[in-house]
Amino acid sequence: MRHPTDGTLRRLLDEPDGVADTDRAHIADCPICQDGLDGARADAAFAAAALDTAFEVDVDTAWTRFSAAGPRPRMRVTSRWRTRLRSPVVAIAGAAVLLTGAGAAAAADWLQIFHTERIAPITAPQAELAKLPELEEFGDLRITEKLSVRPVDAAELRLPRELPRGVTGEPGYFVIDKAGGTFTFSAAKTARTAAKAGATAPPAPPGLDGSRFMLSAGPGAAAVWASEHEVPALVVARVTAPTVYSSGVPFATVRDYLTSLTFIPDDVAAQLRAFSGGETLPLFSSVEEKQTSPADVGGRPATLVTTGGMNGVVWVEDGQINAVAGALTADEVLTVARELR
Repeated sequence: MRHPTDGTLRRLLDEPDGVADTDRAHIADCPICQDGLDGARADAAFAAAALDTAFEVDVDTAWTRFSAAGPRPRMRVTSRWRTRLRSPVVAIAGAAVLLTGAGAAAAADWLQIFHTERIAPITAPQAELAKLPELEEFGDLRITEKLSVRPVDAAELRLPRELPRGVTGEPGYFVIDKAGGTFTFSAAKTARTAAKAGATAPPAPPGLDGSRFMLSAGPGAAAVWASEHEVPALVVARVTAPTVYSSGVPFATVRDYLTSLTFIPDDVAAQLRAFSGGETLPLFSSVEEKQTSPADVGGRPATLVTTGGMNGVVWVEDGQINAVAGALTADEVLTVARELR
């Protein structure tokens, strides 16, 4: 039996009577779905916190889909990396992690192996994406700067010249503080993860076992226009793109080894292997929940995302990830993105 969709998992929390008995029984007995349910509970907690702010907007479904941290008072977030890494927030709010940034990395003679210059979708069935292990299952993760989002009176952002039809009033502003951490790869831990999946991990290439990585994302800011519905009328966000530093192992070594693991779904591994250098940030999208397509913003490649009654577009410019999303048509979000001033 195929796994219920993310929408069904969320409905089990919000409208349990609306979930079929067969889905309910499957979720109760399925570890994969239980893990997804934990992520849905975390998203629900984000939305509940948002309702406590002075900026009163119900962003329950949509904002948590497009941002791992919706509008809310300053809040420290620790969450399952798999859930966050698969979310469009990786492209919109930089919640895909970690550490102190270029200054500290340069001082320690670390090698920059990844810097975001573009975003590209990785599309697969939700059941396949659910098979991806969490980052901690490959080694040891230490978060040094946790994701923090807080409301502010104003933020430095490019805003639309004209608001689309149906978007009115002044936005609420939010600051996304820098997040960071370190990760140490463990061949032994990876082997145990492979064994749990009924597979065997090949020997790690020289230098990979015990290698350390520093990752950083943020800071950034967002402006959110409220609507009368669950979906925000409009969100405009900009955040410093994720960067990764290594103690010496190059990007290709890490990519090639991880995508060679037989418990990584073949279609996902093939798409990741197509990323030839450490410049493309993957945006994981389940084919059941999201539709993605290429777009263009000011001559820069962009990705258009449709999900949950929202449209959004993300692109990279001058080391910053930009996003425009809301209860708008695809043409409307693209028009806003192209006319930001």
